[in-house]
Amino acid sequence: MTTRTTPTTLTRRTTLTLALASALALTTAACGTPEDEDTAPAGRAEPGAKGTRINLSPDQKRVRAKKVDAIARLVPERIRSRGTLEVVAAAGTAPPLTFYATDDKTVIGVETDIAQLVADVLGLKVRSHTVDWANIFVGLDSGKYDVGFSNITVTEERKEKYDFATYRLDTISFEAKKGRDWKVKGAKDVAGRTIGVSSGTNQEKLLVDWSRQNVKAGREATDIKYFQNTSDYYLALGSGRIDAYLGPHPVAAYHAVTTGKTEIIGTFSGAGDRLQGKIAATTKKDNGLLKALHQALEHLIDEGGYGKVLKRWGLSDEAVPSSEVNPRGLPKTS
Repeated sequence: MTTRTTPTTLTRRTTLTLALASALALTTAACGTPEDEDTAPAGRAEPGAKGTRINLSPDQKRVRAKKVDAIARLVPERIRSRGTLEVVAAAGTAPPLTFYATDDKTVIGVETDIAQLVADVLGLKVRSHTVDWANIFVGLDSGKYDVGFSNITVTEERKEKYDFATYRLDTISFEAKKGRDWKVKGAKDVAGRTIGVSSGTNQEKLLVDWSRQNVKAGREATDIKYFQNTSDYYLALGSGRIDAYLGPHPVAAYHAVTTGKTEIIGTFSGAGDRLQGKIAATTKKDNGLLKALHQALEHLIDEGGYGKVLKRWGLSDEAVPSSEVNPRGLPKTS
């Protein structure tokens, strides 16, 4: 697997940013009605290609899949008899991953679409639950929710309590106020800086690890500030209270091209510089659902619906060739 950020990788990620920029430049003026659905290009269209379209209205016309009986039979009886897949995600404030449509109540995004596809294959109806980040895991632990589709990274610590079926590469970025003469290429570039991050995330773990490396090397520690709401850290960025924010790359790219006030100053694997991070469907360990989730994702990758969803949201560069069960994840903090 990819282990380090290379010029080729950066070129692909620049393509993602430009694809989102192209989409957003037109979407904000034309997303209020179903007739406007095809007004904003997105995805990795080659030069001159027509591309796909972004739709921010509540009438999503999602890509759908057919039930696969052999895979549906793998679902535990308690879930099959209920007929619903209880899906949890963080509150919808992070486009293009999970966010609110133009009606300010319908949750849309790539995570929502993939959850729908998986439920289709399993012959279940999706029941979506939006909560804050910490309550995703509280709900999974209690059995209130069956699975999380919420940009959840595989980590070695999380594998002690949860099972994972991967479906997307994990890429994270430092976002800073536009025009600053500063790039982040590694740990030393955040020494003495004030960086925002969300608690309980793999981004936080990476930042803490880098800060410790810097202190060990005789450099200044990073002043880490915690934010749970995107609006709060955007205000902090704009006012200069933080030098940068470390979060999911798709969200940072979306925000940068929408506002024109910030820019990406460093892009990395969500599992560090030695391992490509993976985003995964997350379920309570040994609850019996993992095999069904994994095979559903494998089927969707093979039959093409998965690729259509990623292209729809401009995330084709984060596609995986196959779903993995509990792969090596972000190491524990030493």
